[in-house]
Amino acid sequence: MSSKHKRRILNLPLKLVLTQEGSEFFIKQNRKLMKLKLAEHVEDYGIALDAFAPKTVQGLLLSGYVSLIEVSPPEFASSRQEIIDLSKLIVHSILYRQYDCYVFRQILNSEVIKKWNRSNPGSSIDEHANLNAPFIYNHLKQHEAHVTQIKHHILRLLHASLAACEERTPKEKNTLLFLGEKFLDTLRPFTWFIISKFQHAPDMGSVLSSIHTSLAQYLNKARIAEYIALVLVELLINEENTNLKKEVQKLFPDLEDAQEALCDEGIRRRIVAELKHNAESLFISWKLQGRSVSTAGTRRKLKITVYGRNDYPQEMRNCLQDAKVVNADTDTLVDYCQQTIDTAKHANLGVYYISYLSEACKEANVRFESSLNRFTRSEFTTVDLSFEF
Repeated sequence: MSSKHKRRILNLPLKLVLTQEGSEFFIKQNRKLMKLKLAEHVEDYGIALDAFAPKTVQGLLLSGYVSLIEVSPPEFASSRQEIIDLSKLIVHSILYRQYDCYVFRQILNSEVIKKWNRSNPGSSIDEHANLNAPFIYNHLKQHEAHVTQIKHHILRLLHASLAACEERTPKEKNTLLFLGEKFLDTLRPFTWFIISKFQHAPDMGSVLSSIHTSLAQYLNKARIAEYIALVLVELLINEENTNLKKEVQKLFPDLEDAQEALCDEGIRRRIVAELKHNAESLFISWKLQGRSVSTAGTRRKLKITVYGRNDYPQEMRNCLQDAKVVNADTDTLVDYCQQTIDTAKHANLGVYYISYLSEACKEANVRFESSLNRFTRSEFTTVDLSFEF
């Protein structure tokens, strides 16, 4: 459950387009917003970061301050792990917010709060309750030990259910316990205020049981994050490799094997620099819903777009549209990745992985669609992955 293996700083340039609330927050902090140049020659206002602390970006996401994140590093292959980490951070942040809203709504609809509101109509508790932040903070500070005890109780329930699951490895169980703790830590302070205030109420046990049950459901959704990350990096690296080989053929027409040439660090650096100079980089963006996603009961939407410069053959287009490339019943996506990484170096594994991603989304009740588009006036071929959590 330790976070010691998590990176503190990710060296990956980011462009963050802000929501209205995000813009207002930065303006109040006397932070000047930048006009960002995005893919497809789109311009919008936000902030740009050369490197970032995951905790900082996650804080902006949890506050609903970010509507779009875009990256376009000079070379994706050398940024593979950073892209995986960023993608997982974004998906987890979406799920943290959704879980927070779900738990808050469950508590407000519980018998504990209904009884209180009937007995105390003048100080009823609902989403509009006027309790200022310092008051809640002081209350939680005074009852910090009780809140910690309640969290540990929920985590013990989670640990017991994971221990009974023979399908998961010890490593997977530890990861899920760590994620479970993160889900609980990102619940809004008002939620913990209510739980601590009514911890001895007769019906609070059923509330805590509901929190544990829903936590298990969201942890099942959270495994989608790794699948998405694997799909993305394979799509990106395939796109980039094709892009680099085209440039090799332009600059070194006498070379017979463009792929072998890219193994030469000097040639590769020159090719990457040339593409950057000609503004022929690739892009990837994560588009989130705005502040409205905090509304209870609303499914969270995420659209990931890979902007490439290579056209796909029709069979690959069909695969993306149908998401039926391989038998997704045999292994998990991670297993399939390990089995094929050495034997399919030149295949677009990302397209094949989409089959596994689609199946995993169905099992976790996550709506998923994939499509490939090439518009007449656009310089890009886009692969779109759309999710409703």
